[in-house]
Amino acid sequence: MENIFFDIGLIIIVATIVGYLARLLKQPLIPAYILTGLVIGPILGLVEDSTIILTLSEIGIAFLLFVVGLELSLKKLRDVASIAVFGGFMQFVSLFSFGFLISIALHFAKIEAIYIALIVAFSSTMVVVKLLSDKRELDTLHGRIIIGFLLMQDLIAIIALSVLTTLNTFSIAILIISLLKGVVLLSVAVIASKFILPGLFRFAAKSQELLFLMALTTCFSFCIFSNYIGQIIICFFSIPFFDNMVLGDVLELLKPGFSIAIGAFIAGVSIANLPYNVEIIGKVKPLKDFFATIFFVSLGLELLLGEMRTILLPLVVFTLFVIIFKPLLTIVICSLFNYKKRVSFLTSISLAQVSEFSLIIVAQGLILGHISEGLFSLTVLLAIITITLTSYFIQFDNSMYIRLSGFLQMFEKIGTKTKKMEYLPEDKKTDVILCGYNRIGYSIVRTIQKIKKSLLIVDFNPDVIKRLIAGKIPCMYGDVGDSEVLERLELNKAEMVISTVPEEQDNLLLIKKTKDVNKKALIFVTANQVEEALKLYDAGADYVILPHLLGGEHVSILLEDFTGNINKILETKLKHIDELHQRRKLGSEHPMNLNHNA
Repeated sequence: MENIFFDIGLIIIVATIVGYLARLLKQPLIPAYILTGLVIGPILGLVEDSTIILTLSEIGIAFLLFVVGLELSLKKLRDVASIAVFGGFMQFVSLFSFGFLISIALHFAKIEAIYIALIVAFSSTMVVVKLLSDKRELDTLHGRIIIGFLLMQDLIAIIALSVLTTLNTFSIAILIISLLKGVVLLSVAVIASKFILPGLFRFAAKSQELLFLMALTTCFSFCIFSNYIGQIIICFFSIPFFDNMVLGDVLELLKPGFSIAIGAFIAGVSIANLPYNVEIIGKVKPLKDFFATIFFVSLGLELLLGEMRTILLPLVVFTLFVIIFKPLLTIVICSLFNYKKRVSFLTSISLAQVSEFSLIIVAQGLILGHISEGLFSLTVLLAIITITLTSYFIQFDNSMYIRLSGFLQMFEKIGTKTKKMEYLPEDKKTDVILCGYNRIGYSIVRTIQKIKKSLLIVDFNPDVIKRLIAGKIPCMYGDVGDSEVLERLELNKAEMVISTVPEEQDNLLLIKKTKDVNKKALIFVTANQVEEALKLYDAGADYVILPHLLGGEHVSILLEDFTGNINKILETKLKHIDELHQRRKLGSEHPMNLNHNA
């Protein structure tokens, strides 16, 4: 027990010190945590037995995916369903095929080549969600596409894990049994979320402590059920499947369960629609952060430095495969679904790593005797390198996009429908150009329509543009950060230009282009940070929208208007309720159920 306490304490203390240094140097925290594990493990040997640490790190994965499930709105993923399902499947099949062929070319055995192909095909849900959450980009268009891809990969991973345990004797029966277990797990989740959990949480909500414990109970219950689902099914069913299979073989196939990470994610989704989910997220996040830190430290602890020489060539090849070929393939797939180069690029670099799931896969392969220790070390190193690089990719994504914008232009030729995705009535003057039809954009459109001004909307979400075209609203599919798009907007004729896209570089470009041709136009842009807002004012913006400050300003104005006037408060309340109902009918928080970059 003393050793456990010492190891955990040492991890947290050293991780904090290294984390401080990383922050001072303006570096991402994830590489700092991995470096911590490398220093206190393989280099200094301060932590010798990492078994318990690895168990705790698995809890970190579970808590992270539990929070992801809690924050996930399936409604928000509807508009990216096609690329998530079909694009995600295309991505997996392509990466698996190329990964397998490269492995064979590097003289790996076929069974090891299958493992490597799976390793390079999956991306890290834990890492990507953490990084996007830190940047508040989970609810952006590229954020939702990324989550869609990751969910598709998780579904494939569930099947892959079940198949790998019986790789030498694979048959269609194994696949059917895996799907059966998945259906049972999802069915239990649906029943629990509709008929059991609402009542339990309603009672638990009377006590903050009990609500927290109930949330943890739900998480652990689904984790246990997911892990032992095969054995639980065996207790209830005894049905032989095919003529050439005896009952005993079927029971053996049923035994393996799913990972606890899958169970945790489904637990989160099961209670995501309860009215207490925001409160639960706030209480669980500190636990998630604690165990997630241990997970990243554990990556460094697992590294076997002695294997470096023998795996150097495959390591270089597969690192390049993951950080170059994988993003390029993802860009091509996004372009095929008519997404612009910015969305395609931001999606692709966020997926340029291998998954923490890969470590689970190779650990299982090592136990089953399918792979060597060298391949295990290769996977750990590949995970460390690609996860570290991803931290930098996502932190500096906009800077990278600006530098690579010219190169990315050629991928836009892949899409087949982008040229038709606009509605521009002839001989109609545009008074107001609105860049970004998000939640703020919707309110602006309503106001502009009331004052009888003509409007042109620019957005890079193809689903938004399709629906605007259907509604005969003047619109253009494009990215405000693209100079060619700005040149088509006739900025010289506009009375007002409004951007609700909180990207500093895009807005600086928009201000410059507008000022160059039209000094009289009013320019409204959006920023997330005070420093960004001041830069935009210096560049010539007439007003900078800061969403997190607008709420307070609006309440202040209401208080001034409402002082001593109860009837006016009630009137405004009724109008607000009516508008909220209208928005809910159109799709949760946004009309048409589409967010751009709110």
